[in-house]
Amino acid sequence: MAQTDILDALMTQIQLRVATLPEGSYTTKLLQAGTIKIGAKILEESLETVLAAQESGPEGKQHLIREACDVIYHLWVLLGSQGISVDDLRRELERREGVSGLEEKRRRGEG
Repeated sequence: MAQTDILDALMTQIQLRVATLPEGSYTTKLLQAGTIKIGAKILEESLETVLAAQESGPEGKQHLIREACDVIYHLWVLLGSQGISVDDLRRELERREGVSGLEEKRRRGEG
């Protein structure tokens, strides 16, 4: 049996929550609160991730991993709420592969 990638599994679970909004689910609570609330959680967790990155030692590394997972989860909820899949992200990253970050920004008129 093929092993499912955990990021794919997480997005599948979130998409199921988007479709069914099960009572008692934290994901449902976020979805019902809307994009602004989900965005605020992404910002909060991003700050916590940056702060955790400044910690040293094995405990600091584990804290950083936990906070990074919180960012990913909340970002996945936002993306899932907008009907964006992990495959959509893969396609965009593949499109960008081999293109300099500076070149990509220039193409978008940001640099």
